[in-house]
Amino acid sequence: MCGGIGSRFWPYSRTRLPKQFVDFLGTGRTLLQMSYDRIRNIVPASNIIIVTNERYADEVHRQLPEVDSDHILLEPARRNTAPCIAWAAWHIAARDPEASMIVTPSDHMITRERNFEESILAGFDFAESRDALLTLGIEPTRPETGYGYIQIGEPVEGKVSKVKTFTEKPDLELAKVFLNSGEFFWNSGIFIWTCKAIQKALETYVPDIASVFEAAPAGTYTDHDAETAFIAEAFPSCKSISIDYSVMESASNVYVRTVDFGWSDLGTWSALFDLSPKNSEGNVTQNCNVLAYNCTGNIFAVRGDKLIVADSLNDYIVADADGVLLICPKSREQKIKQMATDARLKFGDKYE
Repeated sequence: MCGGIGSRFWPYSRTRLPKQFVDFLGTGRTLLQMSYDRIRNIVPASNIIIVTNERYADEVHRQLPEVDSDHILLEPARRNTAPCIAWAAWHIAARDPEASMIVTPSDHMITRERNFEESILAGFDFAESRDALLTLGIEPTRPETGYGYIQIGEPVEGKVSKVKTFTEKPDLELAKVFLNSGEFFWNSGIFIWTCKAIQKALETYVPDIASVFEAAPAGTYTDHDAETAFIAEAFPSCKSISIDYSVMESASNVYVRTVDFGWSDLGTWSALFDLSPKNSEGNVTQNCNVLAYNCTGNIFAVRGDKLIVADSLNDYIVADADGVLLICPKSREQKIKQMATDARLKFGDKYE
């Protein structure tokens, strides 16, 4: 899934070039490219499908020139993850009705890739052995308010348990309760199931979305031009809803496999700070020059050759990109999405 905007990473992540297309870690590979490399170790390249917004078609082709056009599904409108996954499921099932799927965002960071591969292969074995919708849960390390949480229920086998409840982005006090309970895990947003299982779930819980894709004439999903034409007309009629709200919170056959492979959704500047090496003062500098006096716990990210000079600054985000300078306490970073909206409304779309 490659269609998000990543507005909590503003001003680096912008509508015209969201975070999945950015080399945040200075490795020479963007998050999208790193995600593709990681999945290619598990799934044959010929079986990898990328779903993105049509405005990013050229960027996806530029970053992944080896991917054929008929493996890039271009959404004509943003409709969240349920319609995105539904389209992919019907597209894949047209080629192989017995196929299994892993659904993964393109903007996550995984640091232990061998553990990731082992977890995914074990997940496939579980999902294929029963009518299961499997999600991957990450043990929380802090009371994070920007993630969804999964409460585990009765154990099933190994690291797999039934899902008891989902909670989306709790406030700080509730997140602290979750962390201390030992029963709650971060929702990674990575899912494993068979095409048949997710199609059945979509038909049951969001039949209005499923009916959109079921209405395609025979042969549509194996004819690139016919599929493009059909989706251009049909896709915008889907309601905008996540797969979590539409299916996972309602279905009875939802399971979670707890995993440990160095996961971060890189959804916030603090997440990037946590993953990045710190200097002796505890600051992170992202490809920029900094003179810091009596400063600690900051992340400095500035494009170009501008020198940052800071004194007595602690636990701040300082990010400068494309005409925007953001200076924000890390403790207030959940407000960045609203800041980006306010900047666009007051000063124009160039700041979106």
